[in-house]
Amino acid sequence: MEHISAVNSGNVGGNNSTSATTSAGNKTINSKDSESGVGAVTPLAEVEKLTYEIHRYSSFSTNYFPENILVDCPSDQSSRWSAHTNNPPQFLTLKLKRPAIVKKIKFGKFEKSHVCNIKKFRIFGGLDEERMVLLLEGGLRNDNVPEVFNLRCKTEDGSEQLPILFVKIVPLLSWGPTFNFSIWYIELHGQDDPMYTSVSLRNYNMLREVEIVKLCLKHFRQQGYDAAFKALQEQTQVQLENPLISELHKCLVVKGDFENAEKLITKCVGEGLMDLYLNRQDYKHTWRMQLTQSPTQPGNRGGHQLVVDTKKRLVYLYGGWDGYRDLSDLWVFDIKTNSWTLLFEQTELFNGPTPRSCHKMVYDSVSENIFMLGRYLDNSIRTTDYIKSDFFLYDTRARTWLQICDDTSQVGGPQLVYDHQMCIDSEKRNIYVFGGKILTPRSVSNSTSNEPEYSGLFSYHIATNTWTQILVDCHHPSAAQADVLSIKSRITHCMVFHTKHRKLYIYGGQRGKEDIDDFITYDVDTQSISVLNKNNNNCGGAGGSSVCSHNNASDTKNEPSPGYTLRATIDCDRDEIYIFSSLSKLKDRRDIQHIDASNSFWVYSLEHYMWSRIYTCRHNAEASNATAKNDLLEPCPRYAHQLVYDDVAKSHYLFGGNPGKSSRPQMRLDDFWILELEKPKRSEILMHCRYLVRKLHYEEMARTDPLSAMQYLRHHVAQVIDHSNPEQLHNFHKLASLLFRSDDVSSTTGRSPLATPPLGKSLKMDNSVQVDNLETDTTNTTAESDEKQLDEDSSNKSGLQSEGSNPSEDLSMESCDSSATASSVSGASDSAVSSAGSITHSRRNNSKRTHDSREQELRRRRAFLFNKLVKLMPANMVQPERNLSDFVVM
Repeated sequence: MEHISAVNSGNVGGNNSTSATTSAGNKTINSKDSESGVGAVTPLAEVEKLTYEIHRYSSFSTNYFPENILVDCPSDQSSRWSAHTNNPPQFLTLKLKRPAIVKKIKFGKFEKSHVCNIKKFRIFGGLDEERMVLLLEGGLRNDNVPEVFNLRCKTEDGSEQLPILFVKIVPLLSWGPTFNFSIWYIELHGQDDPMYTSVSLRNYNMLREVEIVKLCLKHFRQQGYDAAFKALQEQTQVQLENPLISELHKCLVVKGDFENAEKLITKCVGEGLMDLYLNRQDYKHTWRMQLTQSPTQPGNRGGHQLVVDTKKRLVYLYGGWDGYRDLSDLWVFDIKTNSWTLLFEQTELFNGPTPRSCHKMVYDSVSENIFMLGRYLDNSIRTTDYIKSDFFLYDTRARTWLQICDDTSQVGGPQLVYDHQMCIDSEKRNIYVFGGKILTPRSVSNSTSNEPEYSGLFSYHIATNTWTQILVDCHHPSAAQADVLSIKSRITHCMVFHTKHRKLYIYGGQRGKEDIDDFITYDVDTQSISVLNKNNNNCGGAGGSSVCSHNNASDTKNEPSPGYTLRATIDCDRDEIYIFSSLSKLKDRRDIQHIDASNSFWVYSLEHYMWSRIYTCRHNAEASNATAKNDLLEPCPRYAHQLVYDDVAKSHYLFGGNPGKSSRPQMRLDDFWILELEKPKRSEILMHCRYLVRKLHYEEMARTDPLSAMQYLRHHVAQVIDHSNPEQLHNFHKLASLLFRSDDVSSTTGRSPLATPPLGKSLKMDNSVQVDNLETDTTNTTAESDEKQLDEDSSNKSGLQSEGSNPSEDLSMESCDSSATASSVSGASDSAVSSAGSITHSRRNNSKRTHDSREQELRRRRAFLFNKLVKLMPANMVQPERNLSDFVVM
């Protein structure tokens, strides 16, 4: 979820809150609606303010009544609801006048920052107070600026609008951890006109009805109520799932046709039905040190720059600091030939830039030129003549340098800066430069305040060779003017450009001693800024292991820690931003052996607005020192390194940096690494599914025909095993033990206490007297073993039956037997014959029970596998994930 954001004079960026209102006279850049409904939104005037009442609350402190939130009095400290305690659960439930589509919520605040402001909260909504869904998870900034948030206003699949009658606000954390939660004012905005909501209500209820029918259909099918299943489906015309999935169920569960089931699964994978599942899986990362074939390669350095030409598969490296001096060499790495080539040892001798570090470069894929701007200068050489912001171009085809301008500040561009960020929009021929610390002449630095100056946001149009300042720094003297737009500038931040969204994404950075951890976007076409809500981080699904924690410690946060070492790249096709974080604290840089020295790699999903951590690896200094450089599994922690991304090959390239060793402060690195990120492929998920199907087939065969099962294990199950994977191989070897296990259904296939036996079948099983297939059943190993297990119970039951048998029937049987055997047969013999007949009849019943139990067990196991398989496919194609029994509590 994104905040709505307005760009105010000196009031945007950093820890300043996303504002819903602006100071008088300040010019605001209005945000536009995004397709996802998240981000820049329409002004409040386009939706109505909704009427609500306080329906329920958890508690309140004296005089801080819940009704206080109905009135906006920012100057009145008592005009708020305050919970009696900060122990959860604390909540406010609001009831609307009528069902409505609620799109936004506005939080008013006190005129000053307050420790009782809620730092983190959740908002739920629904038509029924007992059944609400999550609409928003977010947090407020601790300032006096009201904030407006977008609420989820569509159903889970996004097909229909979500009408609600109740809104429940649940505070989770206040800015003062020991203080009670306070809410000052709430406004809800949306639409409650019955002419508008009636359609949504009708469609929503229809969706609920369809879901209820599907839950019933799933239950009937699982329990074997075939007639009920067919009748309900015919009457409602609701399909439980896609016909392809129904065919899979028929083959796998009903018929046990494992061969055709495999074919259907192969078809599903081939048509991409499991691609969404694969995209939600964790990335598997692999670092590989690139040992080049060339005799020479770039030396040790930090503060250098890398750019990549994805078409020609080339990586360019320029400059940096080797620990003693700045460098001006230009290298190119050919990915295809795995070799470095030195293009220029000293570019200043060929009309190129002078030695430098902390500069920035971008590569223009249209003109195949490299643009370079900025550098760091030591305070001793910051003279008026020398401190100019020169701007260079390198033509990669002609291999020539061109100085575009000797001082961009004289033509409307930025002053000389370092630790800034540059991005290029090759389509519209624009280069964007944001942030960085401005270098001033030594005489000026000594005579004025020690407060550093920061650069704003600039654009350079390549075709016309013109600079434009878009935003000034919030502390710039002109920021106070009503018609000047400002932003909180910073250094050591990340900035990437999304070519399809046409937005700049800016994360983190530092300003003085302040770590800036906000995540903002700038739309280059509409000139609007939005703040990504960093608190909207749900656990799971972004291509990695999401980290969810309420701990404020930096190493447990669910986002990268801002600092000097963040390096960002972007994949516009995947809608993902990648950040590599290494040494993130000053104490790390003083001593790499510190426990906090680690590398971590993060991915931010622009589709789900969620951070996920791919991996974290603590640095083991002793192991690193004892291991040869070429044997390292991943780069050691560092800063002042460079990272670039080849979005064609999907590979990251990292070079050099400062390892931060206090014993060797001049030490710099020259290692070159490649990072591969891969998700499971279709072939892997297909192999896994085939293994599950064949494993189940083998288990069924092992019960009835161990010899055939052994051959099947050797020739079929072995085919779908990765024999190089120790875990898979171990599980494969364990399967052989089933060949030597006696089949004991009564002990190994007992139902879960919560499992519901099919009512009709259980009744038939208890009263069955049919023994048509008795001979066949009793020859089955499973049936025989089960019959032996049940002999004792059967004998007891037959004894009870003989005691309570009808005397007339017994007499008739005795009479018939007497006529055949004459009077030599005693009454004791007659009793024995009667008892033997009863036992035989009981055994036949138990054999039938065993057969039914085994059939039910087979179907249960097959259904369990089917449920696992359909979880890999899109939710709109398969049966509901929930079960009807989930809603019944006894």
